[in-house]
Amino acid sequence: MHLEFRHLRTIRAIHQAGGLARAAEILNMTQSALSHQVKGLEDQAGMELFVRRSKPMRLSAAGLRMLKLAERILPEIDALEEEFRALKSGKTGRLHIAIECHACFDWLFPVLEQFRHAWPEVDVDIRAGLAFDAIPALLREEVDLVISSDPVRLDGVVYNPLFDYHPTFVASKDHPLAAKDWVGAEDFRDEVLITYPVARDKLDIFTELLTPARIEPRGQRPVELTAVILMLVGSNRGVAVLPDWVLRDVRSHADYITRPLGPKTITRRLYAATREEDAAKPFMAHFLRLGRSEPVKLQRS
Repeated sequence: MHLEFRHLRTIRAIHQAGGLARAAEILNMTQSALSHQVKGLEDQAGMELFVRRSKPMRLSAAGLRMLKLAERILPEIDALEEEFRALKSGKTGRLHIAIECHACFDWLFPVLEQFRHAWPEVDVDIRAGLAFDAIPALLREEVDLVISSDPVRLDGVVYNPLFDYHPTFVASKDHPLAAKDWVGAEDFRDEVLITYPVARDKLDIFTELLTPARIEPRGQRPVELTAVILMLVGSNRGVAVLPDWVLRDVRSHADYITRPLGPKTITRRLYAATREEDAAKPFMAHFLRLGRSEPVKLQRS
């Protein structure tokens, strides 16, 4: 027996309408075409599906079995079709994010809070475990967006610029370097540098200043959380270099001083890497707009 979704819809429509004429209107087809379809379906089943002598027209025992099947399957098919329409229109989808930047949580959470209100049907997640394998995960479609400051040219990957930021030196107010207007590579020779626990090629202080100058700090202390880094810095246990948006509250705090790196402020750019075909999706485009505007507000506050 060859059963199609249209057959199930026909059974359901005739049962709901109580006759062929009204059911044909519901299904947007002629009554003769509907009668022909019902006859073909009964020929396949080898038995009558309707009791035609009754008014309104009612289902036979075999027809009732098929109606139960229709009522179980068709709502799932209708829901799937609606989901596909939403996907096609960009109303729903998936936004799983990997982050190559520990400090990005400070601006990312406010962005996602706005995003979820605008796109409640989009499945949002942060895949923290893929931070060290982010771009390969993007290519494998395990994530949909990667926050990174290190663009790499790859086929099928687009690096969408978000915003510029300044890696900024922060120390205790009692630190000797508080007397300087800016901090250079040589100033780190005798310092314990508190950093996030990532490779040096992911830390601005090394890629932009220390590694080119071939300077090694006296010590390096990895710390997971930004709040703990600042607590240790405030206690004069070491110094740190953090993005400017992280230091928005520190600048006015009496326990800390902040200084630019070098006589000319170092500027870095943050990107959102996406697959080429995803960048124009409406929800993705909205996330990128928020990712360009909201962090700048934090920088300026």
